[in-house]
Amino acid sequence: MSFQEYIQIPQFSLQVADKERLMLDILKDLHDHHRGHNIEYRKITDVVFPKSNDMHTLADVPFIPVSLFKTHDLKSIATEDVFKVLTSSGTTGQVTSRIYLDREATSLQQVALAKIMTHVLGNERLPMLIIDSQAVLRDRTSFSARGAGILGLSVFGKKHHYILDNEYQLDMSNLNVFLDQFDGQKVLLFGFTFMVWQYLVQSQIDRKIDLSQAILIHSGGWKKLQDMAVDNDTFKKTLHDRFGIQPQNIYNFYGMIEQIGSVFLENELGYLHCPNFSDIIIRNPDDFSVQPHGKEGLVQVISILPKSYPGHSILTEDIGVCVGENIEKGWQGKYFKILGRAKKAELRGCSDTFKK
Repeated sequence: MSFQEYIQIPQFSLQVADKERLMLDILKDLHDHHRGHNIEYRKITDVVFPKSNDMHTLADVPFIPVSLFKTHDLKSIATEDVFKVLTSSGTTGQVTSRIYLDREATSLQQVALAKIMTHVLGNERLPMLIIDSQAVLRDRTSFSARGAGILGLSVFGKKHHYILDNEYQLDMSNLNVFLDQFDGQKVLLFGFTFMVWQYLVQSQIDRKIDLSQAILIHSGGWKKLQDMAVDNDTFKKTLHDRFGIQPQNIYNFYGMIEQIGSVFLENELGYLHCPNFSDIIIRNPDDFSVQPHGKEGLVQVISILPKSYPGHSILTEDIGVCVGENIEKGWQGKYFKILGRAKKAELRGCSDTFKK
């Protein structure tokens, strides 16, 4: 099956065995492509994965640690072909990842996101309230994770309104304009998780709001909420109690700027689910062996989309556990949960391995 045929398959429709067989052929080609176009990737795979040409399962696909995108300019395209640069979110002074996309990669990213999100949103564009400031989109050639997320999700909405002004203060006048038109109607809300909590849940909004028909898509910032003892169930319950948002219409997703095509959407059981474009492998932090379902470890994310840079197989700094696979009702493939970040000692061990 060709790549173009594969991406037309309805999302979350492939069982694990069929998906692995189809993905593996594409990933072999990607591996060869990056070895031929990126000297850093070739050096890493020569040293760490000397048998990288002998791939029989997804677990055999070579991976690189996510931290390398903070220390190296990893791109498999000519500099003049760079169309957009994505940067990871970080605090002031923190080193961020830089991800290089050409026009083809940018287009594929949009196609993948559309196919994944329409699984829960349908094809109707909804009035959209964005829990952020439009200021995050000032530079259209270099996006942070937040900016990229807003731009990507905004295509599913219409009549966009931002809840924060350019100084990141609650813009009550703009919010009122949105609510005067759409309060109580079917709308789309999007924001990063900690911002939804801080600027919607904890804000001093001086009017009653009916969001009982709303769909909320959110991601990121769980560490800040966990420090406040706010878990996913509490998050959903509070939004329902205050604004009437139905818990089944609140969708968390897991993804990262370092790997386009990896948007793991929350399924009806509250677990993160692998789309057709992507998969995960849970690895033992000590020896990188594959962990069985139910046992936690470092999360490796795999995507068939990154061609402009070697981001098709990445070992993250997150600890997760694969819970199971192949739910009925339109959710085929693996599903999992993220438990937190790896300990520094575990990350140092990973880095040492890739310095050989």
